[in-house]
Amino acid sequence: MPDQSIPHARTPDAPVAEPVSGASGISRRALLGTAGATGLVLGAAGGAVGYASAPAEATPLTSVGAGRAMFHGKHQPGITEGLQARGHLVAFDLAAGAGRREAAALLRRWSTTAERLMAGEAAPHGDTDVARDAGPSSLTLTFGFGYSFFARTGLEKQRPGALDPLPDFSSDHLDKSRSDGDLWVQIGANDALVAFHALRAIQKDAGSAARVRWQMNGFNRSPGATAHPMTARNLMGQLDGTRNPKPTDTDFDQRIFVPASGEPAWMAGGSYAVVRRIRMLLDDWEKLPLAAQERVIGRRKADGAPLSGGDETTPMDLEKTDAHGDYVVPLNAHARITRPDKNGGAAMLRRPFSYHDGIDADGTPDAGLLFICWQADPLRGFVPVQRKLDRGDALSKYIRHEASGLFAVPGGAAPGEYVGQRLLEG
Repeated sequence: MPDQSIPHARTPDAPVAEPVSGASGISRRALLGTAGATGLVLGAAGGAVGYASAPAEATPLTSVGAGRAMFHGKHQPGITEGLQARGHLVAFDLAAGAGRREAAALLRRWSTTAERLMAGEAAPHGDTDVARDAGPSSLTLTFGFGYSFFARTGLEKQRPGALDPLPDFSSDHLDKSRSDGDLWVQIGANDALVAFHALRAIQKDAGSAARVRWQMNGFNRSPGATAHPMTARNLMGQLDGTRNPKPTDTDFDQRIFVPASGEPAWMAGGSYAVVRRIRMLLDDWEKLPLAAQERVIGRRKADGAPLSGGDETTPMDLEKTDAHGDYVVPLNAHARITRPDKNGGAAMLRRPFSYHDGIDADGTPDAGLLFICWQADPLRGFVPVQRKLDRGDALSKYIRHEASGLFAVPGGAAPGEYVGQRLLEG
């Protein structure tokens, strides 16, 4: 049990300094207090570009703990930042009798909590001390609205057409109880305790206004685990995300974010998140010889290079044939089918987490990918690509889509605003 004599409950108006373990009484707040002035902001590549100043006698946070993303901005955090080591996805349904007023109060609470936690501070009410000794650890919290939210709050006229339910796909084996939801929250951090702390705070903030519909946990490789930054691997051992759009692309914002002139107006600067729980049939996959795995994907497993040659970033030569006249990259290879130039230019920013939810009684691992992709319009991003995959992707034999959701994620909150304010008070 923690020492109840240590003050730790704080409000936004009256912060209390917290001791940092091993820091000779230097407060955690003092250790982190200059973060905003010294550039502790994550860029699009996800790397911290500075370190917080600290008293000379204090033990500085490591680079992982010191990383900080900003809550306020044109876009919500958790979209363009690099992959985080730990993630939690959670969907809520508004409680019976709760409507627009209760939803606005909830989003206001969530935004206050998110801003404080992302700055490395305690939750505004009843902090659990789980993250007491840690820095922000690149924590991000992202909030979205599901299709059903608008009817529950009397805002049907403000529901975007892009939020219409996704079509059915033949590969779907969806559990409706783990799909959709009125509200969606994405939590990511580079420390597992920091991520859990945020999840617990968000759940407590929901109070009587909303109840958890479903919740999923994910992970990625930890920062610094490789000798140099590289594309992440999924649980099949494949590099995953090679052709992701980059913020430096001239058309990145056009493809990923709703423009200021877009409809509805409250979605300006926002994006649409497609969330899919994709189980990987690892026992079947791992029985395949390496060469067969590579033909399914269309890329070399070791370095992600296309089977047509070169390195990971080399454009794939779809016309190249072998000595027998067969395409080097098979017609049903996953990488061939998903190429934007083979899907009318459809593009989406993939930002997934792997998951492992234990081992079934027969020894089969319940593991796979929490697929999350971002786009300005899912009907021009996810849907055309998934339809094409549904018709003949070699990888389909080794995966199973078990849950699905589509959420409208509004633009970022300006200082003094909460997320979704333009919708809920417009």
